[in-house]
Amino acid sequence: MRWGIVGFGWVARDYMAPGIAAAGGTVVAIADPSPMAQASAMSGGILAYDTAEAMLADAALDCLYVATPNNLHADPVRAAVAAGVPVLCEKPIAATLDDAEAIGAAVAGHLYGTAFDQRHHPAHRAMAQAIRDGAIGRPIAVRIVYACWVDPSWSPDDTGGCNWRADPAAAGGGAVIDLALHGLDLAAMLIDEPLDRLHIDLQRRIHDYPVDDGGILSGRTAGGILVQSHVAYNCPEVLPRRRLEILGEDGLLVATDTMGQTEGGTVIRRCARTGEETALPFDAALSPFAAQAAAFAAAVRGDAHDFSIHRDLSL
Repeated sequence: MRWGIVGFGWVARDYMAPGIAAAGGTVVAIADPSPMAQASAMSGGILAYDTAEAMLADAALDCLYVATPNNLHADPVRAAVAAGVPVLCEKPIAATLDDAEAIGAAVAGHLYGTAFDQRHHPAHRAMAQAIRDGAIGRPIAVRIVYACWVDPSWSPDDTGGCNWRADPAAAGGGAVIDLALHGLDLAAMLIDEPLDRLHIDLQRRIHDYPVDDGGILSGRTAGGILVQSHVAYNCPEVLPRRRLEILGEDGLLVATDTMGQTEGGTVIRRCARTGEETALPFDAALSPFAAQAAAFAAAVRGDAHDFSIHRDLSL
């Protein structure tokens, strides 16, 4: 499977490109105007272009991954649609609701996926199957903590460049739009019910930038399952900051350090009657990005898949 990437920043370079390779694909080209990004790609034998349009016209791609800042998703997605190339676009779909809905209209009838890599993490797939198998009985509540430290001057390459995630025009928001969508998508997948109501409280408590550095989301499904998520850019990295719990009438599933870009973590089931704890097995060596790349490649080949622009727009 021949992949192109638009926006060759740290997520694409350090996680998605290795994930594509692990899934048996090949990154043949990138589009990014940054000389540093182009040099990084070319050092690995990857073709580099200034624009998505130039890459799509020249590189004979099977699929495209878009990882630009959020406000720049629309043009490469439309270019992929025009070229007939399936496209996997980073979350959120766009920086504004209007742009997200415009992208949704543009990809109608076209294979499109939003890159919610957390739904592909082997631990989370194992949890979903365990819940379907009745491991905790009827689900009651989902509780999520997904946090990190994002300094205003943070740059993944130590270049001192602009941190676009703290720029409301580029990102569309802060911690909530960046991190909470993973949890909302994941919760709906795990309990097999979408939220039908949601309340969000934002904070700007620690960092001096014009976006939220934390937020609490609480909601419920039509069936009465409660969902709570705390996301943050203001949690020091050495503190516990990645935890996912699913409470059921017969037990509790607790995932620790499974939410994030890397493979691994642990999942424990605790019995509601005896308190006994057992580990839930999963492939701890498989990264969520490799699993996501494999799932999208399978969709490109015509296999059944769960990518859905309609579901993603509801978030």
